[in-house]
Amino acid sequence: MTVPTYSVETTPPAPATAPAAARAQLLNQGSVEQYRQAIADGVDRVVRRVSGVDRPGTGITPAELAPVVDRVDLDRPLGDAGAALDELEDVYLRDAVWFHHPRYLAHLNCPVVIPALLGEAVLTAVNSSLDTWDQSAGATLIERRLIDWTAQRIGLGPDADGVFTSGGSQSNLQALLLAREEACADALGPAARAELLPRLRVLTSAAGHFSVQKSAKLLGLSPDAVIAVPTDGRRRIRPSAVRDEIVRCRQAGLVVMAVVGTAGTTDFGSIDPLAELAGICAAAGVWLHVDAAYGCGLLVSPTRRHLLDGIERADSVTVDYHKSFFQPVSSSALLVRDRRVLRHATYHADYLNPARMVEQRIPNQVDKSLQTTRRFDALKLWLTLRVMGPDALGALFDEVVDRAADAWQLVSEDPRFEVVTRSQLSTVVFRYLPTGPGRELADAANLYAREALAASGLAVVAGTRVDGLHFLKFTLLNPATTVEDVGHVLDLIATHAGRYVHDRTTAELTCPVG
Repeated sequence: MTVPTYSVETTPPAPATAPAAARAQLLNQGSVEQYRQAIADGVDRVVRRVSGVDRPGTGITPAELAPVVDRVDLDRPLGDAGAALDELEDVYLRDAVWFHHPRYLAHLNCPVVIPALLGEAVLTAVNSSLDTWDQSAGATLIERRLIDWTAQRIGLGPDADGVFTSGGSQSNLQALLLAREEACADALGPAARAELLPRLRVLTSAAGHFSVQKSAKLLGLSPDAVIAVPTDGRRRIRPSAVRDEIVRCRQAGLVVMAVVGTAGTTDFGSIDPLAELAGICAAAGVWLHVDAAYGCGLLVSPTRRHLLDGIERADSVTVDYHKSFFQPVSSSALLVRDRRVLRHATYHADYLNPARMVEQRIPNQVDKSLQTTRRFDALKLWLTLRVMGPDALGALFDEVVDRAADAWQLVSEDPRFEVVTRSQLSTVVFRYLPTGPGRELADAANLYAREALAASGLAVVAGTRVDGLHFLKFTLLNPATTVEDVGHVLDLIATHAGRYVHDRTTAELTCPVG
């Protein structure tokens, strides 16, 4: 049998089974112009939308949009990218929620910087997979360089390492996996491990992220493994309560496998006393994880880096670049002080990353990741730093923190509202407070105001519960948001809530019960 050979200029014949029209959609030397035109058309559609956005949303409901999406017959292709984009206007772009609008004030979604969007376009076209060197080459080194840079910013020391993840929840999960395995290191044999696992405990702030509880469940810990430690008046974990809980657990025959400190709680933007937590954990021999998914922007802040003092003593740290580094989703990372602990996430597969590669010093990112196939999300941050630099990102984050302080002052001085503790970052938790006979309607009025505001599309705010009561929340991550924007949204909320209270109290006076 003769094996065909091909010169550099010759392309092997395509399989006869692949229709020519389908092959034409593959990105290669022959389709680059088609690719350029399709991408340019898509970008033009987004440009037109962004240019014309006058509110963060349309207020469309699931009941209204679902039938539009359901009518699409996915078995009957349109055959043309332009036609597909026309259809996309109806099923997505027209009703998209635009985080770049200054009156989007709801969740931890940031507007994104242009260099990161450039990175997104490049990484999706090349489609590198960040699991093994032979699939990523330079991409592996770029990610490792960014991990080193972030570890240096944190101050974790020369033995630090880490890996990019899909988000803060995955970073927290991996951190607690490493903490669990370190806690089980002396449990020799399956029987000893089985006896230890139900006794493991995780201490975290009562204001901490729900992913800690979810991670404990995924890791096979007992249902009561996560202990919510009380907070102080600024919604920060109480170090003395952490110390007392460690003692109590030990007296009860329980093992505290980790303490989770938070650098930026989702609701309150509060930063736990990290230095005190580090001292307590060091003295007790307990793993300290810091969830800095929100507050990691302080790493590049020119004025507020000191708020993270103590984070350099953590065993592991979560950072979300897609929150306070103005990166597109997804872009997160887990950092560890001692790279050796990442072995707990290592599995060598002969077809992918055989153990001999370690001896050959071939860098495979799958050796330290929970994921196998993984996007080259690091490229977005790389291009952002190379175009803008960290100081510019820090200045943007400082701006939103300053704006939140102004917003807190505005709300606290407005007699229509009551406000919770002032955030160290960029959230404002508050609620409309009726006066007179409608005061008992406060919870319902705030829920109604949020829903009515979302339905109008004029602004989007978040909601939460504080001490069992319904509150509203501003999350400011857009430097373009002004104090005037905040004041306008407050007026809209007061109008909706006030109308609700008026209508309810009027109805009760007109038609008294009984």
